[in-house]
Amino acid sequence: MQTRFEHVVKLFAATMMIAACSSDNRARRDSSVGATSASNAATRQPCRGDNGGITLPTGFCATILADSLGHARHVTVAGNGDVYVNTWSGAYYTTKPPAAGFLVALRDTNHDGRADVIARFGKTPASGGAGGTGIALYNGMLYAEEGNKIVRYRLPSGGMAPSAAAETIVSGLPLTGDHPMHPFAIDTGGTLYMNSGSATNACQVRNRVPGAPGHKPCTELETRGGIWSYDARKTNQPFSRAARYATGIRNAVGIAIGRDGGVYSTQHGRDQLVENWPKLYTVEQGQNLPAEELLRIEKDGDYGWPYCYFDGDQQKLVLAPEYDGDGGKSAGDCGAKRTPVAAFPAHWAPDGLLLYTGSMLPAKYREGAFIAFHGSWNRAPGPQGGYQVVFQPLAGGKASGAYESFANGFAGAVLQPDAAAHRPVGLAQGPDGALYITDDTAGRVWRVTYGGGR
Repeated sequence: MQTRFEHVVKLFAATMMIAACSSDNRARRDSSVGATSASNAATRQPCRGDNGGITLPTGFCATILADSLGHARHVTVAGNGDVYVNTWSGAYYTTKPPAAGFLVALRDTNHDGRADVIARFGKTPASGGAGGTGIALYNGMLYAEEGNKIVRYRLPSGGMAPSAAAETIVSGLPLTGDHPMHPFAIDTGGTLYMNSGSATNACQVRNRVPGAPGHKPCTELETRGGIWSYDARKTNQPFSRAARYATGIRNAVGIAIGRDGGVYSTQHGRDQLVENWPKLYTVEQGQNLPAEELLRIEKDGDYGWPYCYFDGDQQKLVLAPEYDGDGGKSAGDCGAKRTPVAAFPAHWAPDGLLLYTGSMLPAKYREGAFIAFHGSWNRAPGPQGGYQVVFQPLAGGKASGAYESFANGFAGAVLQPDAAAHRPVGLAQGPDGALYITDDTAGRVWRVTYGGGR
């Protein structure tokens, strides 16, 4: 079976042959929608340096907390300010992983915004490790995705890196196919909500093959394409079909818990509408459909994949072509599926989600969502998009305005997967309200503050 990574490489090679010197009005809107600044911060002290190469609204500053950590994925911050990062290896990456552990602890002892103590721990390449994406803190313990397991480490009092062996929380996680990652979030009651990404693009009988129909029913949904829930306080729980919490979510890389206890996730929309169904879709539609999504996750909720996709132009779920869809005209029973809280440009790849609850940032950001978009590979013939962090205002669990570009410039001059300098992935909030952003291309971690504070 062709993996998503292999397919990305092939599609990217073809994309590079297509000139993309100009873009249509929709593409221009995608890259500039709602860009705003914190206008009341004009009198704040200027930032030192160049914000680590990224652009931010007026009044915000960034420092490079750490660099060259490996493929830095998700991040979490302890109450004392220590930062923990999970890094990943495997088929998605071609560079050699670090020899030490895939988990990284960072401490800034002199409070200058740069880590001066760095410790690695956890499984190493020599011990069969490949790292992972998910990471979280709960009840003084660090939880992390390690290969086909979610494990936890007891953190030493006053220390950074644990010395005791990890305990297994969930084992037997599926690792095959297009999306072998298991990011997660833990609520205050100890429930761990975990993504099990789809093994395929659209549950076709032959994955990513033009004209191939979808499996009816899509039995992949029994173990993939949804959110699973477990008790973070219990050890040695097996991955099982019975623990599925919500379904129809192709790949929920960003997961977060709201202040009200609500569970939210991002969803990567499906690929290849025009490549696989050229009689039903135009090239422009393939570039701009389907939308990426922010979801509020409800128990036993069905969010549509693979039978439906969210059409951002029509603002509704429509039938997928593998399941008798007709290019977005028919909805079928998609009207019974749950719709997103907010939608975003196609193929931007939302990999990180943070629901902000701090007090450092201006009031407009409180209770809203920051989303890290890893960046697209398949928006040809138009320019690629994403490669930025956006802010989505929320009120009462629903979108209360258009999204705004918050942090940009990660990719540098070229917005392409194999040429981007940095690609944002993980987001976290520090105890002082500062934001942390990770990058899985060069292994950088930024710390973002407001008002010139460090």
